[in-house]
Amino acid sequence: MGKANGPTYVVPFRRRRENLTNYRKRLALLKSMKSRMVVRRSNRNVIVQFINYSEKGDVTVAAVNSKELVKMGWQSRSNTPTAYLTALLAGTRAKGKGVSEFVLDIGLATPSKGAIIFAAIKGAVDAGLKTKYDESIVGEGRIKGEHIAKYAESLKGKPEHDRIFSSYIKANVQPEKIPEIFDRVKEAIIKSG
Repeated sequence: MGKANGPTYVVPFRRRRENLTNYRKRLALLKSMKSRMVVRRSNRNVIVQFINYSEKGDVTVAAVNSKELVKMGWQSRSNTPTAYLTALLAGTRAKGKGVSEFVLDIGLATPSKGAIIFAAIKGAVDAGLKTKYDESIVGEGRIKGEHIAKYAESLKGKPEHDRIFSSYIKANVQPEKIPEIFDRVKEAIIKSG
């Protein structure tokens, strides 16, 4: 590559320079000609979007922020059960708008076994959409939040219980009953679709 002020120097795209977009991965996803399921996690929420490519700019077919689950009785967190329920709702909406198959777009995130992105895939597949994935990558108990309930149960009566689960307690939710609440919310999402 030439000097920064030479005639052969090419300035990389801004998003590439800022390490925000891997254009090789993006091109591979776009070549599939399928909708992309984009899963993003913040400190408090999970966002799932189904996006189609268009020459004039990407078109969002369906998008769900986990904050919407509060209306259905679920306390929005950035965890595995929330990712599943958010993707289930987004997948239901996307299916209603003609999406039948998708590829996962995780951006620059590194996939690891049990990550919330795999719970999101399971949620979209349970909504009736198709994709290739390994079902063993995230366990059913983890999707339902059984690991959270067991941890809360093990801390019951200890001072750290109220500190760790303070946001659940403030919202009048018993963290030990998360799997039961999960089942109710899942059923409500399926009935709404």
